[in-house]
Amino acid sequence: MPISVHENEIPKVPMPGHTTRKLIDEKNGAVKGYCIGVTEYTAEEFPSTGVHEDQEGFYVIAGEGVAKVGEQQFPVRPGSAWLVPKGTLHSLKKKAGSIPLKVIWSHGAV
Repeated sequence: MPISVHENEIPKVPMPGHTTRKLIDEKNGAVKGYCIGVTEYTAEEFPSTGVHEDQEGFYVIAGEGVAKVGEQQFPVRPGSAWLVPKGTLHSLKKKAGSIPLKVIWSHGAV
């Protein structure tokens, strides 16, 4: 079981408006549902919303965009970080004219 990976070693999983890579999960020894990954958002409209039974944290590493958490929307850019509570609808989109919005995300048990 590898305890370390490089982003380029993990294939991108295409989804509507974005691609994602799960970097660390139970295959690397994580427990209780913990995982971390990286996603690139290319859509300039919100794709379908996500909702999870755990909390999810985000950190922007490239691009600019808008995050939607519940009914709240706010601009995000490199260095922005936020937490989505368990059971809360959320989504991201890139800003028009921006490079893809690239975020690191992680899930942790509540």
